[in-house]
Amino acid sequence: MSRPQAPLPTLYPLLYEPLVERALAEDLGRAGDLTSDAVLPEGLAARAHVAARAAGRVAGLPAALAAFRLLDPRLEVEIRAADGEDVAAGAVLAAVRGPARPLLAAERTALNLLGRLSGIATATRDLAAAVAPHGARIACTRKTTPGLRALEKYAVRCGGGANHRFGLDDAVLIKDNHKALAGGLAEAVRRARAGVGHLVKIEVEVDTLAELAAALGLGVDVVLLDNMDLPTLGEAVALARRSPHRIVLEASGGITPETAPAIAATGVDILSVGWITHSAPALDVALDVEL
Repeated sequence: MSRPQAPLPTLYPLLYEPLVERALAEDLGRAGDLTSDAVLPEGLAARAHVAARAAGRVAGLPAALAAFRLLDPRLEVEIRAADGEDVAAGAVLAAVRGPARPLLAAERTALNLLGRLSGIATATRDLAAAVAPHGARIACTRKTTPGLRALEKYAVRCGGGANHRFGLDDAVLIKDNHKALAGGLAEAVRRARAGVGHLVKIEVEVDTLAELAAALGLGVDVVLLDNMDLPTLGEAVALARRSPHRIVLEASGGITPETAPAIAATGVDILSVGWITHSAPALDVALDVEL
């Protein structure tokens, strides 16, 4: 099993338990699990294992398995894989044992989270590997599922990617609408620099070489090269590298697994990709009862 090079952040229960509790409450509704309560005797015990039906990278396993513990503390969970590990199809990720009714009632919530987060980690892993030979990194965006941002960005880290802003309060990112309403790029940057603390970085979005040249003269920290074709990206990198002020160059806009390697080859530092959090396919995972 392989793991991403960068250490993973600590996934504190405080960050995911309220989310898991809300998901359980949503699924149980007003009357609980009608099927399990009707079909299974109250005292019946069961054993089951959580398995990967397809190969991929694991992410969010502790958060997903918390569904069993939060629904019924009598359920015992044994974790057999780790976040950030690559697993083969058929690999057992965890074992669960205890009362059968809550075990089955928590199943879908656990699998929804695990499949979603592991799918993001797997997609990120593959994209990061594609651009690694060129020294570039993959970063996610704020295009996340409402309420799941912390977990989805954690999954990106599990896949070997980096996190862009967690929220609007992380950094300044001046986009086209900001420039238009502020009266231009220079004025927007001036106001931003006057309005934030010295530890806050300033990034500007540009879509032409002329705008890039202007941004380089303003001493910003990061420039987002938005929707530029490959020849223009190459010229943008060359222009930026001639500047005495070293900035981070970020490419963005419709990046796919097919186009990412060529974009990375232009020399940009970061490729920010929205689809890894909003459209990555879930990893196929299942709960199988041991008979």
